Amino acid sequence: MTGVADALAAQGFARLPGATLRAMMREAGSDAALAPFFASWSRLETDQHMADGGRYRRRRIANFSAAPGVPGHVRGPHRPHFQAVVHNTLNGGVDRWFAPMEDVVAASAPLTTLLDLGRDWAEARAGAQPWFVEVHQFRIEAGANAPGYPTPEGVHHDGVDYVLIAMVARINLVDGETLIEDDAGHRLAQFTLAEPLDSAFIEDARVRHGVTPVRPADPAAPSCRDVLVITWKRGGPPGG
Repeated sequence: MTGVADALAAQGFARLPGATLRAMMREAGSDAALAPFFASWSRLETDQHMADGGRYRRRRIANFSAAPGVPGHVRGPHRPHFQAVVHNTLNGGVDRWFAPMEDVVAASAPLTTLLDLGRDWAEARAGAQPWFVEVHQFRIEAGANAPGYPTPEGVHHDGVDYVLIAMVARINLVDGETLIEDDAGHRLAQFTLAEPLDSAFIEDARVRHGVTPVRPADPAAPSCRDVLVITWKRGGPPGG
């Protein structure tokens, strides 16, 4: 906990190797708990809101709230995802309805534990807050002569307070480096989330993040990048 908070204070982001995060998750980080959680990425639905016309992204979402001093997160009614154009120049400015996260996934031990860990890291920096939390399951697919774009909007802020990006799987994949920059465009870090649960925890107002395009190592075989993204925003949802 102290290490993550110290890294956030010093540079606006923290990196966690997958083995470290699994240890923090205790039983929720066991193979038995993670296997069905990770398997749910094979059941995501195509993102129909890509302004570039792409069909390389699949996703599901859920939202939660957390009250100061009250343990845990409460799932909210299904709602659209909204980002301002200033934060997402490609797909911002509109309500985007994505398929809801499956109930069994939303209530799973791995997700519940990651929600609690991320909230603890956020509150180590920001103090107890009412939080609006969004959880995104992403799959980016790539094919021969058809790269996938994990962040087609480029290096960006999400317009929230804290962001957890956790690798789930890289299958037959090349590239996909995570980029961390300041607002002046200075590169602060560049690394690959390669192993399951390799993660970055980001203070969104201080640094921008993005991911380079991905392509298949073997163009004849299926290729994808599966990632979990959780965001914490003070107060209620956009427009709420």
